[in-house]
Amino acid sequence: MKPLVLGEIVDIDAYEPLRDAYRARVVAAKRVRRMAVGDRVMLLFENRETVRFQVQEMLRVERIRAPERAQHELDVYNELVPRDGELSATLMIEITEPGAIRAELDRMLGIDACVFLVLGDAANAVRVRARFDRSQLEEDRISAVHYLRFPLSPEATVRLRDPAIAAQIAIDHDHYRVAAALPHALRASLVADLDADPAPLLVPTPGAAVTQARVRVSKPDQPLGRGHVVVEAVAEHASWFDVDPALEAEVLAELKRCAREVIAAYGNCRVFSDLHTPGVRWNVFAPE
Repeated sequence: MKPLVLGEIVDIDAYEPLRDAYRARVVAAKRVRRMAVGDRVMLLFENRETVRFQVQEMLRVERIRAPERAQHELDVYNELVPRDGELSATLMIEITEPGAIRAELDRMLGIDACVFLVLGDAANAVRVRARFDRSQLEEDRISAVHYLRFPLSPEATVRLRDPAIAAQIAIDHDHYRVAAALPHALRASLVADLDADPAPLLVPTPGAAVTQARVRVSKPDQPLGRGHVVVEAVAEHASWFDVDPALEAEVLAELKRCAREVIAAYGNCRVFSDLHTPGVRWNVFAPE
């Protein structure tokens, strides 16, 4: 399945009047792709359309307009899009008693080794163990939401396609040993994903896609320090004093974002620009 690209994302202003109808289509699609495994685990199988909705909503909530920042969100969420020959899912551990959340989550430690897609019955079953996102796992803590993938061998793919062969999700954890059959509609949806990308639920109308970048971030050939990036206006300007207020705001927003990332990575940050030099160009880096 192809990852999403920026041209498939709608600008937040154009998105607003489309949102209600689009959200209803996504909710209907997710209803088919969701299944309970016991009384505490829910799986939502992802594809590029469920992920596109998450990106659109994130841009809307965070008021993200700059294409570079939109691309950053795409890069993050594209990790949820299944690649060829695999299934991708979000696993949610649902605990309704507020006072029991931490203790119950702790009891589920090690679940990352215990989730399987089981194709077939008893001794002849093919068991596909889920691969959890390792960056979410800690030795002594567990979160309530996990991203996982089921890599399908050719044999597993053939079995998944055959409705006569049983298919279920099994969790073989010491404190949570359950199994649930894949609903027919969900299974059909997963097989369709293996054959082709799903039909888009949101189609950008002319002029509604994310606008062309007016600000770019690049790495210089000769860095002045750690994490050095250059933030600059794409179009040429005589100096900073010639920049219109809207572009100035975009540059400063990107400048702040880059500075926060450098500080988070290296603990300090230096920002400078010669405002009288032709062009609008700021340097952001952590001194050695």
